[in-house]
Amino acid sequence: MSSEIIRIHNKLKSKEISCTEFVKGKLKELEESTSNSANFLLTESALKRAQAVDEKIANGAEIGLLEGIPFGIKDVFLLQGEFASAASDFLKSYISPYTATAIQKLIDAGAIPIVKENCDSFGHGSSSENTVFGPVKNALNEKLVAGGSSGGSAVNVAKGYTLFSVGGDTGGSIRQPAGYNKVYGMKPTYGRISRYGLMAYASSTDCVGPISNSVEDISTLLNVMSGKDYHDQTSLVSSPISENIFKRKNEAPKYKIGYYKNFLDSEAIDPKIKADFLKLIDQLKLNNIEVIELDFYDSGILVSTYYTIAMAETASNLARLDGTNYGNRLTAESLKESYSLTRSENFTDETKRRIIGGNQVLSQGHSEEIYLKARAIREKIEQSFIDEFQEVDIIISPVSPTPPPKIGDNLNDPLAMYLSDAYTVGFSLGGLPTLSAPFGTETGIQITAEKMGEEKILEFVIYLRDEIYG
Repeated sequence: MSSEIIRIHNKLKSKEISCTEFVKGKLKELEESTSNSANFLLTESALKRAQAVDEKIANGAEIGLLEGIPFGIKDVFLLQGEFASAASDFLKSYISPYTATAIQKLIDAGAIPIVKENCDSFGHGSSSENTVFGPVKNALNEKLVAGGSSGGSAVNVAKGYTLFSVGGDTGGSIRQPAGYNKVYGMKPTYGRISRYGLMAYASSTDCVGPISNSVEDISTLLNVMSGKDYHDQTSLVSSPISENIFKRKNEAPKYKIGYYKNFLDSEAIDPKIKADFLKLIDQLKLNNIEVIELDFYDSGILVSTYYTIAMAETASNLARLDGTNYGNRLTAESLKESYSLTRSENFTDETKRRIIGGNQVLSQGHSEEIYLKARAIREKIEQSFIDEFQEVDIIISPVSPTPPPKIGDNLNDPLAMYLSDAYTVGFSLGGLPTLSAPFGTETGIQITAEKMGEEKILEFVIYLRDEIYG
C-alpha cells in the first residue's frame, strides 16, 4: 500500500475533500466503533484545526504534507489542555499541562490529533486488557485481544479511524499490537525520538514510535518526530531517511540477513508461525540473499532480564504517584494510610504487581542478587548485538511466538502475558531500531538493524513487501 498521507494530502490540495468534513467523519467512526479503542475524542480542538486548514486552502495557500492529516495518540502522552489518563483510575481526570515533544512536532507540521487511545494502564501489559476503559478489541476479530500496550493505537490505524497513530514501545508495545492487527509499527533507536511528555514506564527502554498502514508513512513520520531535544538528555541527533529507498524497485538490497535458530527451536512457538517464517527464509535464499543462522540468549533469559529491569524502573517512576501533587487522592486517618489507600485503589492489579516486583528486586539483599545481575546480562546482550551486526546487516524474527489469544484468556495469567514478549524484549534491551511488518506470519515479521539503522530496515521491508509478498 502506498502512502495514505500523500493520498489524503492530494485530495485536500485539489479540494476533492474538505478537511473539516474528513475529520468529522473520522470522529464519527471512532464514536460509533465497537473496538473500544478510544478513551477521549478531541472533537473541539480537532475541528478548530481542520477549519484552519480549509481556510488556508480556500485562500490559495500551499499546505504541508501533514497539514490536515488526522492522527491518534496513545493515552500515555501529554497534549496540553487534554486528558492524559494512562488508562488508569489514578489519572482519569488529569489534564495535561504541556505537550510531548514528538506530538508537538507533528502538530507544528499541521497534523491534527483527534483521539487519545486506549492502552494497557501505564503501558503495563501485552494485550490492552489492563485498562480501566475495558479491553481493546482486535481489528480483525473482536473476540481476540488487540495486543499491548499500544492496542488502541494499532486498532485505530487498522480500522482506518486514524491515518497514523503515535505509540510507546518499552518491550514490544508498538510491534506486538501492530503485528496482531496487520499494520506497520516502528520502535526506533532508543533516543532517536524524544521521550519528553511520555509517561515513563521503564526509562531505559521507553521509545516513541509511529504506527501506520504503509512503510512510506513510517518514513515520513520518523523524519518529522526525530531529533535532539533539550528536554530529554537521552535524545539523539539523527539523519533523515532518504527518499531514494522508495525508488529502487525490483532491486534486492545487498544485505546479509540473520535469524535466531533458538527462537525457532523454542517449544513455545506456534507450529504455523514457525513454518511460515522458515518459508520466508527459503524464499530469501531462492532470491540469492545470503541468510545466516545465529544463536542468541534463551527467550526465558531475555524475558526475565527485561522484566527485572522494567519492574525496577517502573517502581521508581511511579513512586511519585501518591495523590499529593496530582491524580485521584483518597483520604484516610493518617498520611501513610492515605498514601496506601490512594495507591491500592487507583492502580490496576498488573501495575501493583509490577511495582511490588520492582521494589522487591531493588530491596536490600535482593538488588545485588537480582537487579545488578540483570544489568550485567543486559550489557552482555548489548555486546552480542554489536558482534552480530559485524556479521549481518539485518536480523529478522517473528514478532510473537503465538497468535493473538482470546480476550480474557491471559488476563489472569501474568506469565503467559510476559512470555508473549519473548521475541521483542531483547531488541529493546539493546536499544535497537526494529519494525513490525504485516506479512510473513500470522503476527507479522520483525526486522531489526544496528542503532540508527532505520533506513536500512525500511529499504529491506520495501523489498519484502514488493518482491516477496507483493
